[in-house]
Amino acid sequence: MTDSTNETTITDTSAPAWLIPDKAYDVLKWVGLVVLPALSLFVGTVGPAWGWTHVDAIVTTLNALGILAGALIGVSAIKQRLDRAA
Repeated sequence: MTDSTNETTITDTSAPAWLIPDKAYDVLKWVGLVVLPALSLFVGTVGPAWGWTHVDAIVTTLNALGILAGALIGVSAIKQRLDRAA
């Protein structure tokens, strides 16, 4: 009698669907790392020239949203690594 072991090799590098779907992860990454910082810089530069009110508050909010998106992406990536190591 021989014992059979079932070993599975994980080759998929995407996050599990229950954590963050691949499409949502890609969108969050793009928004958090590209769109929000660029939009913040744009508003901070153009806003005063056009006389927009509360430019500082808008820039601060955009930067905070970018950091939030980056943190969510980072937590998701760490969780994925921990799940794979287990």
